[in-house]
Amino acid sequence: MPKTVTRKIGLEISARLYEELSKLAGENGQSRRFLLEKAVEHYLRFVAPAPDAVRPEVMAHFRRSTEKNRKLHELLAK
Repeated sequence: MPKTVTRKIGLEISARLYEELSKLAGENGQSRRFLLEKAVEHYLRFVAPAPDAVRPEVMAHFRRSTEKNRKLHELLAK
């Protein structure tokens, strides 16, 4: 099986987060590196905005505008 290509990074996080991460890793028999990789993967996949995603504030404005102009939309649709 081929080795996974990795990159070494320097990371500085709060002492509190480090302690929580270390505790969780120990309780689950996982390494801190594994948990950090999973956290970054989750962030990139589910949290970070995608280039084609609509920002929440834009969608909120769209919804308000649509509701405000619902009667006009209905008239135009006829």
